[in-house]
Amino acid sequence: MAPLTPNMLAFDTSQAACDVALVQEGQLRAHRFEEMSKGQAERLLVICQELLTEAGLRACDLSAIGVGIGPGNFTGIRISVAAARGLALGLGIPAIGVSGFEALRYGFEGPCTTSITARRDQVYVQTFSPEGMQEPRLMPLSEVGNLPGPLIGAGGAAAHCATSIAIAHIAGMRVDRPHPRPAPLYLRPADAAPAKDAAPAILP
Repeated sequence: MAPLTPNMLAFDTSQAACDVALVQEGQLRAHRFEEMSKGQAERLLVICQELLTEAGLRACDLSAIGVGIGPGNFTGIRISVAAARGLALGLGIPAIGVSGFEALRYGFEGPCTTSITARRDQVYVQTFSPEGMQEPRLMPLSEVGNLPGPLIGAGGAAAHCATSIAIAHIAGMRVDRPHPRPAPLYLRPADAAPAKDAAPAILP
């Protein structure tokens, strides 16, 4: 097992919510989940500061940042990834991306298929088999029953209320391994209509 990361802040806005967790030495110190269809960009860092204050910590006490990279809401993913990169750069600590599929599977041993709602009667799926992870994909909801099980699924935002906690633990186990900078995991193009509030640009 990888050494425990002293102070790990993790967050996810890939669904219609702000989900933030603070884990210290492998133990959950604080967690906040707020459902919202918009406004994540304004609330995310505020919630992060509130959790740090609740735990008696400062941003400079953080050892790493964990962030959900999707799939999910196009703008929400960009908000989280941009925030994680910015915090990591400013604090001089690593930022580690974790997919929603990995977060769903956290704590489960053995082969399974994970699924995340994609609306429009579609789901995002990824299968974990003894041979390794298959490429994630978008597929019709009606075909999910044909996938190898057991099936671990998540519906709307409320079903993701513990995602940031799983992200924190997974990212903590990866701190000492080589990892690329977090990047959004998109499995389909963004909707044609742009958001009123432009999402942060993600640089390579």
